[in-house]
Amino acid sequence: MSPGLGDYLLIGGVAAAATFAATPIVRAVALSHNWMYEPNERSVHTRPVPHVGGLAMLAGFLAALSVALLLGRFDAIFDDYSEPFGIVLAALVVFGTGLLDDIFDMAPPGKVTGVVLAAIVLVYFGVTMLNFRVPFYDVLILSSDWIPLVTALWLLGMTQTINLIDGLDGLAAGIVAIAAASFFLYANKLNDLGLLSDSNAGPLIAVITAGMCVGFLPHNFNPARIFMGDSGAFLLGLLLAVSTSLVGGRADPNTQDHVGQTFFFFAPLAIPLLVLGVPVLDTLFAIVRRASKRQALDVADKGHLHHRLMNLGHGHRRSVLILWTWTALLSAFVLYPVLTDTNPTYLPFGIGALAIVLFTVLHPSVRRKRAEAVEAALLRPASEQLHPSRPERRDAD
Repeated sequence: MSPGLGDYLLIGGVAAAATFAATPIVRAVALSHNWMYEPNERSVHTRPVPHVGGLAMLAGFLAALSVALLLGRFDAIFDDYSEPFGIVLAALVVFGTGLLDDIFDMAPPGKVTGVVLAAIVLVYFGVTMLNFRVPFYDVLILSSDWIPLVTALWLLGMTQTINLIDGLDGLAAGIVAIAAASFFLYANKLNDLGLLSDSNAGPLIAVITAGMCVGFLPHNFNPARIFMGDSGAFLLGLLLAVSTSLVGGRADPNTQDHVGQTFFFFAPLAIPLLVLGVPVLDTLFAIVRRASKRQALDVADKGHLHHRLMNLGHGHRRSVLILWTWTALLSAFVLYPVLTDTNPTYLPFGIGALAIVLFTVLHPSVRRKRAEAVEAALLRPASEQLHPSRPERRDAD
């Protein structure tokens, strides 16, 4: 018997409950071993915070997957243990890489090597996409020569995207929760239409990912008592990469024949990129910003979207909620044609986007900070206003 929506929600609930329960234990272990993130010039925190929350997420992931195995409704996925075992092994590899970085501060080549090793594990156990649809063009069937490269690039992109957006309390966990839940709804729709095989683990991994984030958020939202660290960010990135590649790279290539051209206006692999629009754009801006300054891509800075929102005058929580809202709006825009099989009504989404923009730039705190900046500029001496960077000349003796 195929799993229903209730079965998936049960597994997501197990992931949330197990992660929530494990997080205080992990926090206590981190405090006893001094696994702490120390404040620096880039951070918005003034005190050390445990930063190995990925351990709790891993516990939630393994608990949920174990319950799914025992439940009996997901037998089609576990009949051949190759793919589930490959997902778990790759998750352990990428998690271990992130944990080593959290504790010992690995060099960037070491982290990339760990992620590529996890991609090799996925390829070995067959956890890969098989085709790739180019919007408005055709379906490209991936050859065995291309599959390893595409898998590694997809995994590297997802892990780095989640890692870069993890800059404020609850930001990454909330965005991934929204994105994973949205992709689960999309995958479940394909499942209901018979466009995914019962053995496809993509929907299950997506709902587990969403549950892990929901369970972690109460401990991670501002003021955070624990950070997910690279171990958590890399783990979430891998699970997103796995779920999206299994669903988007294995859906029936003739999807549009079943549900109309509108449904496939967004190719399956484009949907996660749109749902993750906030971190994807932030990553692209970071690449351009650092390339223009001739800096290495791993050089940290304070030019990310969340930093810019705080510089505008938004507080920690409000900045996070604004970016969550953008993610929710993009997810709703993507899911509307998928779930209704009709053309999207653009006006409500346009109004929603305009409302977020106006709230962002016209909030009283933003106007107050702008007024304070103008007042401070007016109070500066005239010579300093004309030549703010020119040092004073000293009269000759």
